Amino acid sequence: MERKVKVAMPPTGAIVDGLDVPVTESTERWTEVKLEDGSVLRLKPSVLAAIRIPGQFDPDGNPIYTLKTHVQMTLAEAPEALKRGYIPKKVN
Repeated sequence: MERKVKVAMPPTGAIVDGLDVPVTESTERWTEVKLEDGSVLRLKPSVLAAIRIPGQFDPDGNPIYTLKTHVQMTLAEAPEALKRGYIPKKVN
């Protein structure tokens, strides 16, 4: 059941009326991001709420939604040289 809510719309932050649409199913997978410094991050977004903005549509006529999300992030790998306490090996 949809309920009316107020939501801030990017990029202006204007407060508009929205309809909170309950999430019935969500598949949350990890995304792996490799950084130039050799680190590997794993990210997983979780959708907390989906809000449809009545009367607003994208260029293809689809309804506009805004999401309330939470992103989990974990460091999967880090090069030894970036870790605390790393002592470079002396070259003779």
